[in-house]
Amino acid sequence: MNNVEYRAPSNHRTARRVILVVIFLAVLLGGLWYVKWSPYWQKALLAGSTHSIGTAIIADIGAKASGPSLQAGWSFTVAYFTSVWKAVVLGLLVGSLIQVLIPTSWIKRHLGGTRFQDSLVAALAGVPTMMCTCCSAPVAVGMKRSKASTNSVVAFFLANPVLNPATLVFMGFVLGWNFTIFRIVFGLITVLGIATLVAKFGTQKSVELPDNKMFDPIVESNEALIVRWIKALARLVIESIPAYVVIVYILGTFSGVLFPAIHNGLNGGILAILLFAVVGTLFVLPTAGEIPIIQALMALGLSAGPAATLLIALPAVSIVSLTLLKPVFSWKNLGIIGGGVVVMSIIAGLFGSFIL
Repeated sequence: MNNVEYRAPSNHRTARRVILVVIFLAVLLGGLWYVKWSPYWQKALLAGSTHSIGTAIIADIGAKASGPSLQAGWSFTVAYFTSVWKAVVLGLLVGSLIQVLIPTSWIKRHLGGTRFQDSLVAALAGVPTMMCTCCSAPVAVGMKRSKASTNSVVAFFLANPVLNPATLVFMGFVLGWNFTIFRIVFGLITVLGIATLVAKFGTQKSVELPDNKMFDPIVESNEALIVRWIKALARLVIESIPAYVVIVYILGTFSGVLFPAIHNGLNGGILAILLFAVVGTLFVLPTAGEIPIIQALMALGLSAGPAATLLIALPAVSIVSLTLLKPVFSWKNLGIIGGGVVVMSIIAGLFGSFIL
């Protein structure tokens, strides 16, 4: 990679840089307020008064075992995207804008290291954004293309759903505050532990940068910013949406097969923990979607161990969100992330059997 030396920015360049950062923050904070913060405040009030945040997104979960159903796939796909489309749009916008409004050197300086501290900072940055991993995946891709380190990207990516403060509040009102404390402890271990493993054992994947340079939107003038943004956004859309829709539909089609255990007397024990660790890691849900699922299954007799497993496995990743990371992550890194979630879910289930 060519090293580019930047001259000290003039007052004009400084002012332009400030304007671009303000635009980015306006989109980010305004979008989060509209899509996440304001609706979740209302939802928290509802959860506090009713001890529920609605029904599970999987129709009749735990009520009956069924085979694959194309109608179930369509119904699940519609319900899922009805719930997440605003967050998907926000994720695509932020993931593309971070590549053209924020200097790469800034990203590399603050989120480009492989130390534990870098993972911790990235995880803290992921807490207030409150997205599911499918919606935060475009942001993670944008961060990686802007030279954030793999461990920082993974920490941000996992912290969004696992350490989501709104979900933790919902959980306390619906499942009990012991579940919230459990999720915080095992969530932190999961997020920071997997980020550390990826930094230590993962394989770096070459990621193309604009003009093969350390991109700075103030210095680079080969192409207009609006053109760069349209290209970055179009690339994210093409990489994300087709696979996103197809895999969500397939998971919905087989949802009756993926969640049959409660009907076969498999509502506790190590076998149930192992099954739900794998199923929960594969399946895709909107933000906080794990809460009504766990609530419904526990009402039908699911024990604390498998419930604790789902508490980590369901929100952390899915086969969809891992697929969305493929443009910037190697198969080895994706395997470490997915496998790490399965293992941590199993450990959480074993502990949860005794302390929940």
